[in-house]
Amino acid sequence: MNFKQSLLVVATLIFMISCTESKKEPEALKYVEEPHSYAQPNEAVITHLNLDIDVNFDKEVISGSANYNIDNNNANEIILDAKNLVIEKVQADGKDTKFSLGSYDESLGQPLKIEITPETKKITVFYQTTDKTEAVQWLNPQQTADKKHPFLFTQGQAILTRTWIPIQDSPQIRITYDATVRVPKDLMAVMSAENPKEKTADGVYNFKMVQKIPPYLMALAVGDIAYKPVSNRTGVYAENSMVDAVQDEFSEMEKMMVEAEKLYGKYAWDQFDVIVLPPSFPFGGMENPRLTFATPTLIAGDKSLTSVVAHELAHSWSGNLVTNTTWDDFWLNEGFTVYFENRIMEALYGKDRANMLGLIARQDLDEEVEGFKETPEMTHLKLDLKGKNPDDGMNSIAYDKGFLFLKTLEELVGREKFDVFLKNYFQSNAFSTMTTERFVEYLNKNLLEKHQITFNTDEWIYNPGVPSNAFEIKSDKFEKVKQTIADIMKSNKADKEVAKDWTTQEWVYFIRNFPEDITPDQMAIIDNAFDLTNSTNSHKAMVWYEQAIKHDYRGNDVDQKIEEFLIKVGRRWYVSTLYKAYAGADKVDEGMAIYKKARQNYHSVTANTIDGVLGYNK
Repeated sequence: MNFKQSLLVVATLIFMISCTESKKEPEALKYVEEPHSYAQPNEAVITHLNLDIDVNFDKEVISGSANYNIDNNNANEIILDAKNLVIEKVQADGKDTKFSLGSYDESLGQPLKIEITPETKKITVFYQTTDKTEAVQWLNPQQTADKKHPFLFTQGQAILTRTWIPIQDSPQIRITYDATVRVPKDLMAVMSAENPKEKTADGVYNFKMVQKIPPYLMALAVGDIAYKPVSNRTGVYAENSMVDAVQDEFSEMEKMMVEAEKLYGKYAWDQFDVIVLPPSFPFGGMENPRLTFATPTLIAGDKSLTSVVAHELAHSWSGNLVTNTTWDDFWLNEGFTVYFENRIMEALYGKDRANMLGLIARQDLDEEVEGFKETPEMTHLKLDLKGKNPDDGMNSIAYDKGFLFLKTLEELVGREKFDVFLKNYFQSNAFSTMTTERFVEYLNKNLLEKHQITFNTDEWIYNPGVPSNAFEIKSDKFEKVKQTIADIMKSNKADKEVAKDWTTQEWVYFIRNFPEDITPDQMAIIDNAFDLTNSTNSHKAMVWYEQAIKHDYRGNDVDQKIEEFLIKVGRRWYVSTLYKAYAGADKVDEGMAIYKKARQNYHSVTANTIDGVLGYNK
């Protein structure tokens, strides 16, 4: 080969390589576009947070700095989410840099646009919260159990973390974090991280979360609290007057952990603790990693409401380990968790208990579907929440239709195959996010096609309502409860002995299944026999009060008890059920009169919901 021929070969090779390069598909984007965050993580994304804050109860302000490591894809700008925060200054790699806040959206807040260079690796935002910060609730001593010291807690799900930390507030973005938190010396701070077991002398607390979590799982609580262990990896925090009762109520946490690990693999978060917060906490529980936040309404004295603890533990796999990529995929967090919770409860307490829980869930689902009859698209598992607050999708559809989808699959393919599938799903997707579409692909490949099974997956996920092939859960115990109702209605007599061994689930089913034409006199017969108006079990009380409002029962000072309940309890499910009952019974004025007294005790998550139910104008 002569010199000219050599040049020709080289030129040809270069041409062929360039053609091959030009035909390559563009690299797939790591993050999907989603409507509830201003962040552009494919350009520049946060990877680690070092939070340094002061908690000032006198001013009711959190202030300090959020220091981020970032993964910079040759960008000149990084965008964070912020809502109702004062941004004092911003630095890039330790030097002041330009920033701007975009236009304000009622749900999303504002984009915080920060000028960087393609070489920038760190940013720092100096900021403070305001009196409009929705995630944080500041409680005065009278709003706590011990009534001696103030209390603070945050609630980040779905998009409220941006109201107390400027952050890329999307569930598909996972970060590790460290934090230094300074609080008054007589209080303790705890977070969704490695936690102290005792108060420090100076009120300074240091935290570390080494596993990557989405921002909605960032959580902080500050109060006069104490810790009690349940096992070497489980324990409880609560105010001093409650901590012994909480430890006793949740004494089966380790047993739950053992059963969960038998089902779907090793617990990935090292420690599982629960903190019981003041009554205004808006949820039954919130699955913040390592430290579940819980409502005191779970403390019934007989462990009858601890399925909520099983639910939050199950989230350690479904939700925290494998997370919905966007809030449109929320059912992937909650449907899986209700299914997992049900399996834990079955393992600990038997199939009867699990079936009763499943049937109550089905009743909740049917009511939710009926409530969405004007907007049936909201009963899809895969939602389209663009232009809506993601809170709109946090209802029984995601939880109970998602559970029923998985329960129907389990019954079709067999529990053994289904458990292998779910365990592999959690382990192969650990510390990552999942879209509905990717899950369907995974389901087809690893379960349905593998075992040559036909299933109407698309109908379940993308169509309204509940498909006709939904598994029918049955309970002999509930059949006996229904007979008890029929006997009482026929005889106008109630024998308290018939219910002496009932579980909370049987009581709830009993009360919720009163006939529509039940009279106040018949409710009085039931109340006089079972003293439901004075029940100390919060779930029983809630469903009884709902029936009292709907059927105009006024006996045994029930109106006063309902008002006391609504003023004290801030759990959104409970209070929204009762305010909806007032609205549905054309008693909005009665509900509004109570709400005006109670609203100041509610977290913003609860208040925003009830504002809509009653048409309250702030």
